[in-house]
Amino acid sequence: MAFVNDTVFALATAPGKAGVAVVRVSGPAVTDVAAALFGELPAPRMASLKVLCDAGGVRLDQALVLYFEQGRSFTGEEVLEFHLHGSIAVVNRVLRVLGDLNGLRLAEAGEFTRRALENGCLDLAQVEGLADLIDAETEAQRRQALRVLSGDLGKVAERWRADLIRAAALIEATIDFADEDVPVDVTPEVDALLNGVLSVLEKEISGVETAERIRTGFEVAIVGAPNVGKSTLLNALAGREAAITSEFAGTTRDVIEVRMDLSGLPVTLLDTAGLRDTDDHVEGIGIERAKERAVAADLRVFLIEDGQSPDFEPLAGDIVVAAKADTLSDVRNAVSGKTGQGLSKLVSKVSDKLSSLAGRSGVATRERHRVAMVRASESLSAAKAVLALGADHYDIAAEELRTAIRALDSIVGRIDVENLLDEIFSSFCIGK
Repeated sequence: MAFVNDTVFALATAPGKAGVAVVRVSGPAVTDVAAALFGELPAPRMASLKVLCDAGGVRLDQALVLYFEQGRSFTGEEVLEFHLHGSIAVVNRVLRVLGDLNGLRLAEAGEFTRRALENGCLDLAQVEGLADLIDAETEAQRRQALRVLSGDLGKVAERWRADLIRAAALIEATIDFADEDVPVDVTPEVDALLNGVLSVLEKEISGVETAERIRTGFEVAIVGAPNVGKSTLLNALAGREAAITSEFAGTTRDVIEVRMDLSGLPVTLLDTAGLRDTDDHVEGIGIERAKERAVAADLRVFLIEDGQSPDFEPLAGDIVVAAKADTLSDVRNAVSGKTGQGLSKLVSKVSDKLSSLAGRSGVATRERHRVAMVRASESLSAAKAVLALGADHYDIAAEELRTAIRALDSIVGRIDVENLLDEIFSSFCIGK
């Protein structure tokens, strides 16, 4: 994406018929746009009702117009917004009129947000948070995205950076005065600063995987023998016929996935092939895939018939319940997808397990963040090891600290992220 200081415009709301449609214009030619369509700019951040006309004086629409001055807008530039009647014909006509004006062009995908980044209104982590907020489907995703968008990760990274700059300054001062009698040993303070940053980094690194699961969805595998009621349970949880059910064993040959919102968490339920010995080659492939997906899932729900045991050892935190509760006398730990008996109790168990996992997440949410923090952590550990060797090795420790600072700077987009920007902004829609 080429970022130039021109004026861009786009529909900022979803395309199609709606009550209101918002067209956004950003750039230095905002005053000219106002003059061409309705006259003088309204007072900043004060909605004004205007009649929009084309170059020939033909009325386009009556719209609410909002003007944001430079430095007080989303992009950091002068911005003009037209809140139009949400007619497809009205929107298309206004966009055509804007496109005919000199110096204006249609914005590229994510260009408004990219301008906000370039103008210092957002850091790169906040941009990613905005993308996650737009894609959020559940309450947990919304809360997590808002934390990142509000700058929580950037604030934490800035505190780490400040501590490391202080540590580096102390070491550099010692190097600069190596030939003089420096009365103060800086090693204890430097060690304390590095230990403090390392401790928080390790916690954040361990929480990234969970944070990514909140973004992309937890996986819960339903595991059990053939014809134990896995597909029936999946359908009951999903509230629809997502999987074929049959009295014949081996109906499910592949992993069936159903996406759902479970107590505000994004969850993908996996209906796996029944685990058994078989001579059927195709069913055998399905069973192997079932085992692989089940082991890789975040949580497994083992359905077992009365008197049986799980087909493989449950992992810590897994749920084991008796199947076909409608046929049992003891239903304390049983479920029936057919009648719904025990279903709410099972959902509560799954929700509690996943909520406990979700509680381990920090403010870093992406693999890119984890990689940067790991690089910083490795450099800080190396710096500590070199410091222990004495003042003759302080120059190496200082370089390791600079490497750690650069790694943390990449989280918020200060350095080394140009190759990532096109990929990040390509995920945005035009108009954002």
